[in-house]
Amino acid sequence: MSGDDAIREGPTRRDTIKYGSAVAAGGFFAGCVGDTEPAEESEGDDETDAYTVEMAPMGEVTFESVPERWAAYDGGYADMAVALGQADGLTGVGGADRYYTYVYDELPGVSVDRETVEAHPKVRTKEEFYELDSDLHLYDPGMLRNWFDWSDDDVEEIRSNVAPFLGNLIFRRSDEWHDYRYYTLYEAFEKVATAFDETERYEAFAAFHDEYIASIQSRLPPADDRPNVFLTFEGTNEPATFSPYRLNDKGTSKKQWNDLGVTDALAGTDIDNLSTTDRGELDYENLLEIDPEVILVRGHERKSATEFRDTVLAYMKDHDVASELRAVQAGRVYRGGYLHQGPIHNLFLTERAAQQLYPEEFGDVTSDEQLFDRQRVADIINGDN
Repeated sequence: MSGDDAIREGPTRRDTIKYGSAVAAGGFFAGCVGDTEPAEESEGDDETDAYTVEMAPMGEVTFESVPERWAAYDGGYADMAVALGQADGLTGVGGADRYYTYVYDELPGVSVDRETVEAHPKVRTKEEFYELDSDLHLYDPGMLRNWFDWSDDDVEEIRSNVAPFLGNLIFRRSDEWHDYRYYTLYEAFEKVATAFDETERYEAFAAFHDEYIASIQSRLPPADDRPNVFLTFEGTNEPATFSPYRLNDKGTSKKQWNDLGVTDALAGTDIDNLSTTDRGELDYENLLEIDPEVILVRGHERKSATEFRDTVLAYMKDHDVASELRAVQAGRVYRGGYLHQGPIHNLFLTERAAQQLYPEEFGDVTSDEQLFDRQRVADIINGDN
């Protein structure tokens, strides 16, 4: 079914959920950004005031009703919606293989329908956007254009005929095509909260986050006593080469490591961050030249800490060259965290990272020690705070 064939004729439920964008077709990627402001109420609209959210690259998006059904490309934006109490509205995810929902099991009353996720795990075609009939797409259209060959006309078609886009690819900052503003995790979270008319819940979550991070940081050792780390991606149990990530990239996928004040083991080298165009890899001989104190390996997020040690670390300990690395000798090779993390994910990932890096202070990562109150987080998400 082509996009043109899928355009519906006649009124649908969406006729009661109106939206618009101040950016015309062809200008989606200009990156015009400003503050969020309420729009003037339409004459005769006695149900709700229209409101706008402005976020690069789409610009200003106007809502006349609060979105009920939503799709997200990545787990970070899906997690934002769940944190705002919107889990029941999920219709599908663009990259469900990297949306880790098991963390919700530790939060009473918080869950996501895995059947919905698994039924629509790769929402990235126009046909599927029509099929899901969402009220909001938490997608960066620049990503659709550069990763999945969408055109500006494709974006405008779905925006006009289905629902608006709101999102910005923020997990890394190394893609040349991303020439508009970036956002921190909580800046993006606030935009999403405004779209769902959940500013109060966002503010409660943000206050909890700030208190939590401050409590962690108050217990960190002096900067000189913190380890240098090599963050990488390698999804196999027997790694041979490693794709590098730079902590100075400031993408949201590095938030916990930057909050914990570690040093990038690649600092002072000419090694670039993994990106759409740079897929360079390092082998063990390269790593020996750097010899980081801690190695953080992404791509193993469905393993427990013990399972990771019994597979990846065990292989490296038995490897002729890898076994010479001081991180391997000290057993300081750990899971590296999610590529796409939202605010709920980040609480858990910061706890895990603190225990990986500073076990003497925060407890070992394989222990049951908890650094934040799960019930309090659940109460915020469920509207009971």
